[in-house]
Amino acid sequence: MVRANGAVSLRELARVVQTSEVTVRRDVRALEAEGLLDRRHGGAVLPGGFTRESGFPQKSLSATAEKTAIADLAAALVEEGEAIVVGAGTTTQELARRLARVPGLTVVTNSLLVAQALAHANRVEVVMTGGTLRGSNYALVGSGAEQSLQGLRVSRAFLSGSGLTAERGLSTSNMLSASVDRALVQAAAEVVVLADHTKLGTDTMFQTVPTDVITRLVTDEPPAHDDRAATELQALADQGVQIAVAGAGAAPAPRPEVPLPGQRRTRAGLRSAAGALGTDPLPDRSARVADLRRR
Repeated sequence: MVRANGAVSLRELARVVQTSEVTVRRDVRALEAEGLLDRRHGGAVLPGGFTRESGFPQKSLSATAEKTAIADLAAALVEEGEAIVVGAGTTTQELARRLARVPGLTVVTNSLLVAQALAHANRVEVVMTGGTLRGSNYALVGSGAEQSLQGLRVSRAFLSGSGLTAERGLSTSNMLSASVDRALVQAAAEVVVLADHTKLGTDTMFQTVPTDVITRLVTDEPPAHDDRAATELQALADQGVQIAVAGAGAAPAPRPEVPLPGQRRTRAGLRSAAGALGTDPLPDRSARVADLRRR
């Protein structure tokens, strides 16, 4: 599966081989010791994954349920008549499919997949950047894309990437994609990152959004045994990032009452904001550790 998809989550591996995630985690460690794959928080990638970027077919098959839940929650943040930018990626493509129902919306994007998802939305205006087509992710990149974003100002940017850490922020494996993502960020008053739990703690070559620029992270619930992902979420929250965690299969949430961009969040504040979303952003770690010990 890892060879076919480039990356896979432990949850997906356990489901396919019909065993527990604890067993899969042990087997993944053994395969890593033999140099057959590299472990990532909540999953595994082919060796050399720090610089390797999976193509669209591989990405579209990874963490599909999680991406759907994240897109449902992120779409609830968008208001009627708003102007936003949406970057390239399979998670942002899922978001675009839901934005087709928001009247009076203007979406600026460098992604052909995002534009295609909104092509038949009569009440949504789509503005494409210029640039050179990058076939691996169907995105427009290069100086043409960056120049077309100069002077633009919108309320929010919705971006995805290859990895997210509290130390370095959002990153990607391709230099051209990173450069365009930085231009998208410059055009927005606030930045919303969409990243499933397999990307938490993963660092790739090119930084796109430093942590202190990220306003909000929309992610899914990490597996109960993945304490490192929970630690990464806490570290992001400690640096002022608003955290919203979607449960796979959850119904779309109402728009939450959220703090102003840049406002520092406490754990209590995160739980209060999550109450409006119907989610728990940072499950109590002491309870999680106790649960692990019982297992």
